[in-house]
Amino acid sequence: MKPYLISLAAGLLVGVVYSLLGVKSPAPPTIALIGLLGILVGEQVVPVAKRLFAGHDVVAYLHTDCAEQILGVPAKQPDDQA
Repeated sequence: MKPYLISLAAGLLVGVVYSLLGVKSPAPPTIALIGLLGILVGEQVVPVAKRLFAGHDVVAYLHTDCAEQILGVPAKQPDDQA
């Protein structure tokens, strides 16, 4: 239940920001998609910064976990049974 409440609170916050910016909700598709992309990329800023300051390999993280978060986990391909 907690993730739903957090999601609702985030949605309310975004609604307030939309109102302050004068953007109608739902936003035009291009603006909405760019906003969602910004959210996905923004979520990765803190983990990347933490790895950078800790001296860990940031590039490997970008290619694995970060890419999966932004692009989604690739669907499993069915086994070819020819």
